[in-house]
Amino acid sequence: MAHARAITPSEGLPRHFLCPPEGASRTDEQDLLGIAAEEMRRMYECIGGSGYALRLWSPTGALLYELYDPAEGQPAHADCARVGPSGGACPAAEIRGPSGGTAALLEVGMVGPHDMRLAHVHTMALVQLSAHVIEKSLFLAHHRRHALLRFHSSLELVGLLHDGVLALATDGTVIGADADAVRLLEVSDRFDLVGRPVREIFGSEDDSPLFPGTADDTEVRYVRDLRRGQCYYASLHRPRRPRLAGGWHVRSPAPAVVRVAACSDPGPLTLEDLAGEDPQMLRNVRSARRVADSDVSILIQGPTGSGKEAFAYAIHLASRRANMPFVAVNCAAIPETLIESELFGYRSGAFTGARREGMRGKILQSSGGTLFLDEIGDMPLSLQTRLLRVLEEREVVPLGSEIPVKVDLHVLGASHQNLREMIARGAFREDLYYRLNGITLELPALAARADRELVIHRVLAAETRDGRPAAIEVDALQRLVAYPWPGNIRELRNVIRTALAICEGGVVREIDLPREVREWSGGNRDANAAQAADAAAGTTAANPLQAAERAALLEAVRACGGNMTRAAERLGVSRNTLYRKMKQHAIPLSRASFTSS
Repeated sequence: MAHARAITPSEGLPRHFLCPPEGASRTDEQDLLGIAAEEMRRMYECIGGSGYALRLWSPTGALLYELYDPAEGQPAHADCARVGPSGGACPAAEIRGPSGGTAALLEVGMVGPHDMRLAHVHTMALVQLSAHVIEKSLFLAHHRRHALLRFHSSLELVGLLHDGVLALATDGTVIGADADAVRLLEVSDRFDLVGRPVREIFGSEDDSPLFPGTADDTEVRYVRDLRRGQCYYASLHRPRRPRLAGGWHVRSPAPAVVRVAACSDPGPLTLEDLAGEDPQMLRNVRSARRVADSDVSILIQGPTGSGKEAFAYAIHLASRRANMPFVAVNCAAIPETLIESELFGYRSGAFTGARREGMRGKILQSSGGTLFLDEIGDMPLSLQTRLLRVLEEREVVPLGSEIPVKVDLHVLGASHQNLREMIARGAFREDLYYRLNGITLELPALAARADRELVIHRVLAAETRDGRPAAIEVDALQRLVAYPWPGNIRELRNVIRTALAICEGGVVREIDLPREVREWSGGNRDANAAQAADAAAGTTAANPLQAAERAALLEAVRACGGNMTRAAERLGVSRNTLYRKMKQHAIPLSRASFTSS
């Protein structure tokens, strides 16, 4: 009788293997083990009695699951290289996760004194087929909450193992593409498809709307690849999913506690990490990847705390400049009297108090790499003029010098403000705006992201320390999902970091969350008052970005009972910045205005 066992951390193997490189959730890990174990048992029925042992390895080399017959002996793990199908002594095949990264390795070894070389040719095809089955099933399980467009050039193969599958958001944006879709559509990788509206990929033969309506449309239709003209048969399967209050979805049935594995060294976030499964973020990533290696200036817009600097650094990492400096300048954090010397540098003796050896400014420091100008809207007008000249002439003149220095610049700018409105007020130079705005990427507020639950999982994993898995009760997770997060990802990170620090037994419970998160109802009096104030100020319809910032300020200060120090900490800004922002939005500074009656 075959013997199967799932390997657990208690057997002395590394715990961090539970965190795949693509940042999968605990449900993805459970899906992987369940799907792989079932396919391995099916595969073993075909090859049992021949001295084989089947093994599933994590990307880090941890044994997750193995299947063998003890009567034939014990498997010798050292006989196989565990490094994949190339170079290993055993037949093995990579299993890719839903986002394209390596999720596991399926391997066939031998039990007892058998010659693995003789078995290699006969088992390699079987291993690759089983790996494909696992990979396909894992993709479908991961996107169980999304609409799935399945297609193939042969009618009888639609819905089977080798058809292509595209996962779609509710607005028709492609948020996932499996390896078969990449192969059938003859694109270089999944990101040639992800982030695009499906109507840009396929069209109906009769020019009618592609899969209209909201009901399941499993009837097979004839569609055309708009890029190559190739025709396919396709069917659309929409999910049926339960809802939380407020319209957010959760998997059902849900366990009482959701476990989150720690990533020992998460490292810098890539564009793919930041994209998640939100349509707007996927479109941003698609655009960013296309211009990362060009000299096109990029302007990143988004509310405070939405991750503009992290996105800028990910663009830098995706470019040919990745090994050169990434220099970030927060134009709102540097005093006006210092920002000129910080940007342009100065020569020895340029002014009283200057360093004897002078200083290379941020622009020169970034030469050959990337210069990130955060909160560019806060730069004084006089410096905007100098910056424009630097961008146009590609040279900088340090303070106290008359000799220009050539620079190799790639500039990324960012602002939470509406720069067009600032131009109309005379607060921002129109020519500088068009010089910076080669392409604009709009980062959504956390509350507007369709993959909010996934973002929370990833922040939990990133904030878990010492390699120890943490857990969160489902009720607490639902509170985090339902909360509007006026401080966006910065606020989420601070809340989770504090909750993990004070929770007992590594389990985050509702009581570990801030009061405003626990008590958020989605329709309380303060929220309605803030909405009415926004409407009275005329900001909501005319200027969505400023309206969102104003609402975030109001919510933060109200939640802290008018305490400006706590409100600033909550938003991740200084008190001076908070006061300045409130003045910009004409928010009264009286503490009584924010204290509940």
